[in-house]
Amino acid sequence: MKKPSKTEAKKEIKEFFSNIKDKTPKQIKKIKKLAMKNNIALGNLRKKFCKKCFFPYKNPKIRIKNNTKSVTCENCGYVVRWRIK
Repeated sequence: MKKPSKTEAKKEIKEFFSNIKDKTPKQIKKIKKLAMKNNIALGNLRKKFCKKCFFPYKNPKIRIKNNTKSVTCENCGYVVRWRIK
């Protein structure tokens, strides 16, 4: 199997994240590996799924306190914290 070019990979990643709500953790893991293989930064797209279980956020619990946004995964309960600028 031939490795896709960087532009093809970017296009595939963009298309994948346009409808992430109905994706499985296995598919998300595969697309993340594709991005890492082609040295493509996901940027804000990485905030659309849990980094522990790769489950797409559908209805996460979100809390904002002291310039920090806390997102709790509804699948595994893992809490991710991001600084708000």
